[in-house]
Amino acid sequence: MDDPLAPFRWHPEPQLIGIRDAATSRAALERAGDAIWRSSMDWLYGQAMTRAFGLPTGYAELRRAYYGDAGGPGPAPEQPVTLDEVLAEFDQRIAPHTLNSYHPRALSYFTPPPLLASIAGEVLAQWTNQGIDVWHAGPIGAFVEEEVVRWLCDLVGYGDGSFGLCTSGGVMANFIAMALVRDVHLRALRGTPRPPRGAALEGVRIYTGDQTHFSIARALDELGFPPETLVILPSDDGFRLHAAPVAEAIARDRAAGLLPVAIACVAGSTNTGSVDLVPELAALAKAEGLWFHVDAAYGGAARLSKRDAGRVPGLELADSVTVDPHKWFFQAYDLGALVVRDGRHLHQTFDRSPEYYRGGEGATEGATEGAADGAEAEAAHDSHAGQLNFYKLGMEGTRRFRALKLWTTWKHLGTDGLGRLVEMNDDVAAYLAARCNEADDMETVPAVPELSVVCFRHLPGGAAAAATMSPTALDAHQDRLAAALEASGDGWLSTTTLNGRTFLRAGVVNYLTTEADIDRLLATLRGLATA
Repeated sequence: MDDPLAPFRWHPEPQLIGIRDAATSRAALERAGDAIWRSSMDWLYGQAMTRAFGLPTGYAELRRAYYGDAGGPGPAPEQPVTLDEVLAEFDQRIAPHTLNSYHPRALSYFTPPPLLASIAGEVLAQWTNQGIDVWHAGPIGAFVEEEVVRWLCDLVGYGDGSFGLCTSGGVMANFIAMALVRDVHLRALRGTPRPPRGAALEGVRIYTGDQTHFSIARALDELGFPPETLVILPSDDGFRLHAAPVAEAIARDRAAGLLPVAIACVAGSTNTGSVDLVPELAALAKAEGLWFHVDAAYGGAARLSKRDAGRVPGLELADSVTVDPHKWFFQAYDLGALVVRDGRHLHQTFDRSPEYYRGGEGATEGATEGAADGAEAEAAHDSHAGQLNFYKLGMEGTRRFRALKLWTTWKHLGTDGLGRLVEMNDDVAAYLAARCNEADDMETVPAVPELSVVCFRHLPGGAAAAATMSPTALDAHQDRLAAALEASGDGWLSTTTLNGRTFLRAGVVNYLTTEADIDRLLATLRGLATA
């Protein structure tokens, strides 16, 4: 028998490259898997569980630590090395310097520790390497994504005819939603034979609140709308958008001869976790004939919990909803999703077919034109019509097998299990807010979190003493505290600006965080404040 490794003998580990023969490669692959897993566990328990943020913590310092004297990227490696050498470099050069979402006091942006089942799904997705664009490139993968999308539609409360797709995250999902606003709803309002472009995008108005994610404005800009298209309206003291100011803006704009087209609201804002008043905004959108989009990238996961689902009401009333499983479904990056009440709108907007993707076409272009008889037309008909080709539903061509990790996780925990983790986070966030509210040296805004984001700040010497400080000095104190906490490794918080003032922000999406961790976090902050 020919040596199956002969073409790869130039490498020190040919059995890890020429893997077609189990007799020569399987044992080596299993040893490699053990080594990779061991390196992962060394990182998890040697780094991630001991420090919330690696060392050094400063940008310039970490850049020097990674690149060394070169100060920047060097040339690509020319010669092969063993996998053990690569893993050793990961252990030494990368592992000590990560943001560690598994650390129980790492309460960063929206970066949860991914569940084991999610990691398993990601590993399997990479091995199977399904391209979820044209059906033939990942046939079973298309069905897995279809199934996961159905689960998300059910979670939102959509019925028959709804559909969606997995995306890289909320930014892409919101972009696709705004493309639907333009090419489906604005087209219908304009009554044009083609999707509106250029001058047809002028005089249009889309309404949103001041806590809406930046991706809505970015999407409108990239889709060709003028800057004045997006009308940003003030939220209430709880950072929630109400229908009344939107209704006033719509009436004002209609009187000025402008064309209101859509309302985009948020259910779980990045800043505060606030939830706009979705049902009343939905009623307004319906009354005014507007498209209604809800960005529930973070908050949509609350629907997993029977107890807490009511915190994000009315999602089923939206025309489109963004949900990000790599936020509060505890998934590894990257995995977002957009679901649409009428799934046909995705095809209507994105169905463009190059000649090399022939699967799923009703008939080859021009095949029936001038056909001599029915037999010729039948021969020209695409026998694969009706296939599920995701490239026709969104912006991406080549698409990762993103859905598998959510599939493995949902199977492993069930909706009830995922809902339990969401409830644990909500309870920990409520505990953090309560501890701050009862203390003289802490302040929260808002006082009671709607979901699992808590914005708070330390008041040096207590509320009376802090009142004598300049606002700028008090803001700087929060930034120093966040930096000191990061450097200590004992926790990690982001910062944000609310009502013009700086706050510490705890995004509690870590299912390992307990009330004891919150007590320790606050004690650490107080100690750092006096250091």
